Amino acid sequence: MLDSPKPRQQWEHMKKLIPQDMAALMSLSQVIAASGLEPEILELVKLRASQVNGCAFCLQMHATDARKMKMSEEKLQLLAAWREAPVYSRRERAALAWTESLTLVAQSHGVPDDVYAAATAEFSDVELAHLTSAVVLINAWNRFAIAYRYAPMVPATAKAA
Repeated sequence: MLDSPKPRQQWEHMKKLIPQDMAALMSLSQVIAASGLEPEILELVKLRASQVNGCAFCLQMHATDARKMKMSEEKLQLLAAWREAPVYSRRERAALAWTESLTLVAQSHGVPDDVYAAATAEFSDVELAHLTSAVVLINAWNRFAIAYRYAPMVPATAKAA
């Protein structure tokens, strides 16, 4: 069980298989991107949910996107331990706590009051609704990628022998 699992489906094929579903998800992505939320916060949300869900495809994609937008290496490297890392703002911390609570909602059976209070202290009602949409969306993408074992898009030179 040490080998990488073989992909069950390619991302490109999924777009052909269910084009309306994929178009709806892409449309929601565009709405969230235009919502006014900071692009860096949105990338942190995508990365953290993908870490929690164990989605290699999405982790690789969004780490690449974060580097393109010049997110600090410290934020990327410390994300799994964000609570202990001094590199995140209060707003980023609230977004990360919100992301984890929604991503793990089946385990907690709700969002804890302190997480909600931190989120509402940092985000307006509209912003929090958009942030919730962003968390829902990345969790949907993670589930597609994990279920169909999308392979991370890494150069051939980066692959293990």
